[in-house]
Amino acid sequence: MIFTRRDFIKQLGFVSIGFSLLGTACMSNETGENVAESDESNRPEDINAWLRVMEDGSILILTGKMELGQGIRIAVAQVAAEELNTSPDLVEVNLAETGVTANEGYTAGSRSIETSAMSIRNAAAAAREKLLNLASEKWGVPQSELTLENGTISGGNEKMSLYEVLEGRQLREEIGQPSEIYGKTRRKYVGQPVPRKDISQMVRGNLDYVQDLDFPGMVHARVIRPSGYTSKLGSLDDSSLEGFPGFLKLVRIGSFVGVIAEEEYQAIKLSWEVNDLAQWELGDELPAGVPLKEHLKTLDAEVETEEEKGDWESAIKEAPIQHKAAYYKPYLMHAANGPSCAVAYFEDEKLQVWSHTQGVYPLRETLANLLEIPEASIHVKGVPGSGCYGHNGADDVAAEAALLAVEFPGRHVRLQWMRDEEHRWEPYGTAMIMELEAGLNSDGKIQGWKYDFWSDGHSTRPNGEPKTLLPARFLDRDHGVPGVGFKGGAVRNSKPYYAIDALQTTSHIFQGPLRKSALRALGAFGNIFAIECFMDELAHKAGKDPVEFRLDHLDDERAVACLDRIKKMTSEVKKGNGEGLGYAFAHYKNSASYFAVAAHVQLNDKGIVKVKKMWGVIDSGETINPDGLKNQTEGGMIQAASWALREEVQFDKEHVTSRDWHTYPIFRFEEIPEVEVEVIDRVEEKPLGAGEAAQGPSAAAVVNAVFDATGERIRDLPVNPVEKYLR
Repeated sequence: MIFTRRDFIKQLGFVSIGFSLLGTACMSNETGENVAESDESNRPEDINAWLRVMEDGSILILTGKMELGQGIRIAVAQVAAEELNTSPDLVEVNLAETGVTANEGYTAGSRSIETSAMSIRNAAAAAREKLLNLASEKWGVPQSELTLENGTISGGNEKMSLYEVLEGRQLREEIGQPSEIYGKTRRKYVGQPVPRKDISQMVRGNLDYVQDLDFPGMVHARVIRPSGYTSKLGSLDDSSLEGFPGFLKLVRIGSFVGVIAEEEYQAIKLSWEVNDLAQWELGDELPAGVPLKEHLKTLDAEVETEEEKGDWESAIKEAPIQHKAAYYKPYLMHAANGPSCAVAYFEDEKLQVWSHTQGVYPLRETLANLLEIPEASIHVKGVPGSGCYGHNGADDVAAEAALLAVEFPGRHVRLQWMRDEEHRWEPYGTAMIMELEAGLNSDGKIQGWKYDFWSDGHSTRPNGEPKTLLPARFLDRDHGVPGVGFKGGAVRNSKPYYAIDALQTTSHIFQGPLRKSALRALGAFGNIFAIECFMDELAHKAGKDPVEFRLDHLDDERAVACLDRIKKMTSEVKKGNGEGLGYAFAHYKNSASYFAVAAHVQLNDKGIVKVKKMWGVIDSGETINPDGLKNQTEGGMIQAASWALREEVQFDKEHVTSRDWHTYPIFRFEEIPEVEVEVIDRVEEKPLGAGEAAQGPSAAAVVNAVFDATGERIRDLPVNPVEKYLR
């Protein structure tokens, strides 16, 4: 099959935005009226599923992962450029898109480099070897005398572009096992801080996100929200809307209500009008009359022993030093700076959706079941959005836009949530309770350990079931609610990575009162926060330095190296009055990145904690882009510090009351600490997931630093609740 750049663009059949193949000029003159036929015959074991050689000499990389700000686009470009000995400037990356890229599920769990980038690495290395073999056969020149560089093969008296060598075809052979990985042996681009092309565009505000999409004739929509999760629409007299400026249609499907208008502000004003006209039945009350920490303990829970070894009970009871502590984290928001947004277009029984979802294929499957449309008739294009890591409102707004587009075919329907909607209706990171007990021997070593934690499930992402999407619960057909969801997220990092001979870890999985799903690090945030604070308390009980105490319980040289380095980085820190220094460590998932962290905090005269500086040491195995790895780690440290000090979802009996940046405060620019991160690059090792490694340890380091400053143990988050700022 001859496959040109032009063919690829024609196959897409819809608008591509500024950072994709076609450029921003196409935004205003491509209507996107024809859905591309899905080309899902490409098997993931074939080179063609990951890599295409284009007519102009560029290399097109296809990744099923989404760019969420983690820098996956430049990382996979570096990996491919290395194996093909081609400048990253000649490598283009097409992000997740049904029928075009491989189905890689979700961009989640710090797996993008471990999975997608390594698949692309192998495909590019295999492509290099097959291209050199083709040229050798074509010219009768030994492969040892051929050179591949910047999209061209030369040798003897011959020189051809890769496209010419292939005669316009693509490599459909299986990847197999390449004989050499340049990323391990040459490292011309891999391991280098190759700049991201999108950063300067972000700074200038000219990068196109899903929120910026524009189509000829596009209309705007808003959804009218009830007061609570189980509210039902009683009555709605819409007779007065006909003469409203810009009004096109009111959509009512059961208790799901939306308005469509010519202009966005018209849609907003219409939503206000309809909200005044609608009469709602309130539904079930939320448990606002009792502290949430107390309420969670009253819920029915599925109890299961997750880890057990040795006679932990006797080891604790017989220990000369015994200690107990309980910790708590509240519900946390994704708190995306840009409210969720999507565009949908429906015509001739085919649906197109542009979304910042983290899983284009799972979303397509779930939309198909929600709308009762064949999957083959739905095309989902991943477009980066202003958001954050985890399952926020992106899938929900895509489903709502799709529902409205089906009711208003032939024109692109754009739906963007308002700030109030984003805060009150997104799925949160669940609240957790963590209780620990341990016994120390006379040498200050842990001889027995008991850990119990209470948690909801940590992911209810779209999985084919409509009930995972917010609008499904308000339609006339009762789809139900997701339930607990992914229990494994709660268990993550619940087993301590330290060498302890006798221990038990027990999970208590409940279904809580608020909507929840995956938030960065899932249960690892709460588990590591509690374990690392408890390790600090045990070190104090043993009369030992907190870093040395951890080192005494580690037998992994990579973990030891991280802690040794963090200790050196902070050896010259001087603490003033009301200041403290705290440490923490974790091996994310006990299988991904190693991370050690220190935090320097200061208390003001109102008792409000401020983080002055944080230090981090991360070992993610082989480093693809050290700047990208540092950026991920710095961002995780700052976000975790904000979670620890400021953030908490609050609610009354009807619904969530944290509806803006005053009632749900996050770090402001002036609160962001200085951050210093060092990377341990282990070329001989495989790359490890890093995007979530900093969350739990960073929060623990901050809280441990508060103890160092005050002598007071804070075990419930946030350290600085909203009330402190309102004094």
